[in-house]
Amino acid sequence: MSKYSGIIDLPHHRSENHSPMPPLSRAAQFAPFAALTGFDAEIGETARLTDTRLSLSAEQNDNLNDTIALLISRIKQRPLVSITFFVPDLKKSGGRYETVSGNARVIDEVNRTMILTDGKTIEMDMIFSIEVIGS
Repeated sequence: MSKYSGIIDLPHHRSENHSPMPPLSRAAQFAPFAALTGFDAEIGETARLTDTRLSLSAEQNDNLNDTIALLISRIKQRPLVSITFFVPDLKKSGGRYETVSGNARVIDEVNRTMILTDGKTIEMDMIFSIEVIGS
């Protein structure tokens, strides 16, 4: 004889004053609770690594200026280039380096930008290196 044998066969109690809770509301009380909403996103953002922008040596800067001058003289031929440049991070210090290849279309010395034939615009102050392909 178990200690519950006296109550095991009794009918389930139904309140006469309150209607039963809808199943959806009943399920909600057992749903997981995130006390720190958005905390996982903050941890992910903090853990995301960025690169530090590298400074060019005087020699690298001279070589880069020479390459840009060469591109300006050949811009009508739309030379094929591979450009590595720094993209600053919008949320934290640092950024990342990106390399794109394409044909140079415009070098805007006033706004200090280079535009490729695919429409990609690169700030010249962010360029780390340029390789003219096929020259």
